[in-house]
Amino acid sequence: MHSVEIKAMAKINLGLDVLRRRESGYHEVKMVMQTVNLYDTLVFTKREDTTISITTNTGELPLDENNLIYKAAKILFMYVGCEYGTDIHLEKRIPIAAGMAGGSTDAAATLLALNSLYEFGLTKEGLAKLGVKIGADVPYCIYGGTYLSEGIGEILTKLPDAPDCYIVIAKPEIGVSTKYVYENLHIETVKEHPDIDGMVKAIYEQSIDGVIEKMGNVLETVTIKRYPEIETMKQCLLADGAENALMSGSGPTVFGIFKEENKAKHALFNLDKAGFVKQGFVTTFAKETGIMK
Repeated sequence: MHSVEIKAMAKINLGLDVLRRRESGYHEVKMVMQTVNLYDTLVFTKREDTTISITTNTGELPLDENNLIYKAAKILFMYVGCEYGTDIHLEKRIPIAAGMAGGSTDAAATLLALNSLYEFGLTKEGLAKLGVKIGADVPYCIYGGTYLSEGIGEILTKLPDAPDCYIVIAKPEIGVSTKYVYENLHIETVKEHPDIDGMVKAIYEQSIDGVIEKMGNVLETVTIKRYPEIETMKQCLLADGAENALMSGSGPTVFGIFKEENKAKHALFNLDKAGFVKQGFVTTFAKETGIMK
């Protein structure tokens, strides 16, 4: 095998709570993570030398060691104790700096693809242990699907597949720094926390209404205060028939849950017409990640 192609799936947070800040500076979280059918495509090709070369269809990303794809390749090659090289082409579709784990899922896809391409024989569990060195969301992105995520994001519990629905995903023009959001989160002052246990129960019961009712994201208390248009976008989706709407991750992407596809498409059309959407999609939940071609 000389090359391999892989899909790197985006995620949304159906529920996101922050429990406390650890002495290490990391925040302890409790989240329900869900992959969606929106993905980047990466192609990896073997090289004869040890160069790691990245090309992409966007000019918004670094192509050197500051790229998480590069870091993932380097960490994996160092772990196996051999020098390898690879050409990597990234077709970017997931919005950048959007709270959808775009960088983390590309890093996870890199670990999965290179493990397959070079036949290293590492398990997903082994790759996940490497992935946490790159970022807290990387282990989850290696698995994909519906998971309860705890600790700093590395403690993962597989949940049943979430009930089917349609999702409007809307990324506005603004970009949000995850570092800024967490630095300005004063968790001790937050009075209302999402009911993550209630959401997990609803998923086990396969109740889409229960999932919708329990949606919540404690990071909205920071991001919406700085970018009030996020709340406006949520209200627009609700006015157009969304069962519920929420910011994903640290933002600024907003998503709405719909039971009917035509309503979802109409809501996205109206949100775009109102000038809120830089990138928008109507999609569904995904049940797996790392689909190889």
